[in-house]
Amino acid sequence: MTGLAVGDRVMGVFDRAFGPTAVTDARMVAPVPTGWTSAQAASVPVAFLTAWYGLVELARLQAGETVLIHAATGGVGMAAVRIARHLGAEVYATASPGKHGVLEAMGIDEAHRASSRDLDFEEVFREATGGRGVDVVLNSLAGPFVDASLRLLREGGRLMEMGKTDLRDPERVAEQHPGVTYQVYDLITDAGPEHIGRMLGELGELFTTGALRPLPVRTWPLSRTREALRHLSQAKHTGKLVLDIPAPVDPDGTVLITGGTGTLGALVAEHLVRVWRIGHLLLVSRRGPEAPGARDLAERLTALGTRVRIVAADVTDAVAVADLVAGIDPEHPLTGVIHAAGVLDDAVVTAQTPERLARVWAAKATAAAHLHAATAHLRLGAFVLFSSAAGVMGSPGQANYAAANAFCDALAAHRQARGLPTVSVAWGLWAESSEMTGGLADPDLARMSRSGVTAMTADHALRLLDAAAEHGGHQLIAADMNTRVLAAQPADGLPATLRALAASGAGGAAARRTAAAADARPDDWAGRLVGLSAAEQHRAVLQLVRGHVATVLGHADAETVQADTNFKELGFDSLTAVELRNRLAAATGLRLPAALVFDYPEAAVLADYLLQRIAPAVGAATGRDGADPVLNELARLEATLIGLEMEDDDSGAVTARLESLLAKWKATRKPAEEEMTAAERLESASAAQVLDFIDNELGVS
Repeated sequence: MTGLAVGDRVMGVFDRAFGPTAVTDARMVAPVPTGWTSAQAASVPVAFLTAWYGLVELARLQAGETVLIHAATGGVGMAAVRIARHLGAEVYATASPGKHGVLEAMGIDEAHRASSRDLDFEEVFREATGGRGVDVVLNSLAGPFVDASLRLLREGGRLMEMGKTDLRDPERVAEQHPGVTYQVYDLITDAGPEHIGRMLGELGELFTTGALRPLPVRTWPLSRTREALRHLSQAKHTGKLVLDIPAPVDPDGTVLITGGTGTLGALVAEHLVRVWRIGHLLLVSRRGPEAPGARDLAERLTALGTRVRIVAADVTDAVAVADLVAGIDPEHPLTGVIHAAGVLDDAVVTAQTPERLARVWAAKATAAAHLHAATAHLRLGAFVLFSSAAGVMGSPGQANYAAANAFCDALAAHRQARGLPTVSVAWGLWAESSEMTGGLADPDLARMSRSGVTAMTADHALRLLDAAAEHGGHQLIAADMNTRVLAAQPADGLPATLRALAASGAGGAAARRTAAAADARPDDWAGRLVGLSAAEQHRAVLQLVRGHVATVLGHADAETVQADTNFKELGFDSLTAVELRNRLAAATGLRLPAALVFDYPEAAVLADYLLQRIAPAVGAATGRDGADPVLNELARLEATLIGLEMEDDDSGAVTARLESLLAKWKATRKPAEEEMTAAERLESASAAQVLDFIDNELGVS
């Protein structure tokens, strides 16, 4: 063997290659072009050799000729399209209708493409070629598709048959289609090692010069082989599918941990030493050795037998990240990356600012992108992104954090598509208080508990980290959830990712039916107030408010909520304010303003407002007992109207009658309204109306 040495990266044709080692003829391998990933190298040889052998060596396809490539979105099909274009041929192609978008992206316009699911391609392409037909067909279809392809060939045409299921007798084909060549071929059997080696060399030169490019690749970890084969059998793929045998994390290599001196980073670092037996750690944080507890952490890790280096660096800076990677001792090369850095800056959506978004985005998303760019050329054993369940399931007040973590999840998908090791772990709540979770107050924890989230111990979380690293999936959720709580919530109010989990909760179906019944007809409060005195109506609505206030604050009893105490004094913040607004909106069916709690800052005041919204006349009548009978009748009428189902004509008649009644009522009240003094009108006017009054009365323009 010449031209190769131990340690060279090679690609080629191997028999029985699904294993830790493979043996082949040295003539059937070639060096991997510089810059290629292992997945790209694995995808090229068989696909391009098969297409090259058929089109170039056997069919002798020439510049200016026309070629029909069936199933052109598969591996061999895509390779054939690229080779034919390199040769200067005009390409026609078929694919299933659902993949015509892929053909268009490959530059094959509507006139040059047709379906591979019916025989219309014969007529379509005959018309497109002006009745001449095509010079070459690269075929992998069977049955009548073969016959249609043979009829489409012009005099001197060649059909290269790659298929294995519907092989024809070449002599009989010649009798039925004079002037046409039909040739069945198999790369390994027909070409042989010497010929394959020569073709690999020719292809290698074309790849090196950029005349040809590797195919799009989707990688599957070896642990998901069954799933990959199922996907392949369903013919849903385009390009090549590659099984990846991940590089193991080398205990003698170096693992880089961002946020390495924080609570979670320190826990992970010790776990990597104790369980993964990592001998070299590079811990990165903003303050590095000056971070609180950094010195003690280094001493603990050293005592466990590892060599640790703690560095202060800004991982939001691309140059700084590149320097970190480049500065790792080549004797102990980088074998893993764990991105645990991140910051929080919670606020409701209306309080989010570009600065808040940028701060959170940089620490999580920008840093992840820089780590990817700095290590994409390395063969790592692990690339773990600490994402958050906020990006998958949502989290009140964390729109910026959710967006940054959703980027990490997308980056993981991008890396996997490129054949790079990666997993983005969407973490739930860790029990250990960290820099990010230390600010969670009791109401925050109570809110999370009501949504089904429970805190997980560090031991449990670290075991989940081990499982995630071995799973093979690129996006996983690691969280402890209370399925009983989930099951008690209406399914349509749950994130899609939790609905199946909720269904498995104890008494799931029954609990959801109970919850649904409790939430049914949330807008019938006017009917509930019918027949009650004004004082009783106010007490009922006040109890509703106090009950929900107690719930969002984590109190067991509504009686602990004083009706005249300011919500801020009770412990409300922007998130609990939003939750209370949402709960009251769901309970009453009303559209409530975002600033509800701040505009009506006490339970009694808020109850007055809701009472006016639920039954406006009832609220206005407080203290005027003479109107109660009329108002109660209107409340009954309102409850009746809401529950009615009628045809459009009947509905229109009722609407017209109500509008007529309202007009008459306004007409009878107009004289009294006109008698209002200017002072009375100003007292109830808005700011804009006051300014208009000044302009009109004083002549200011």
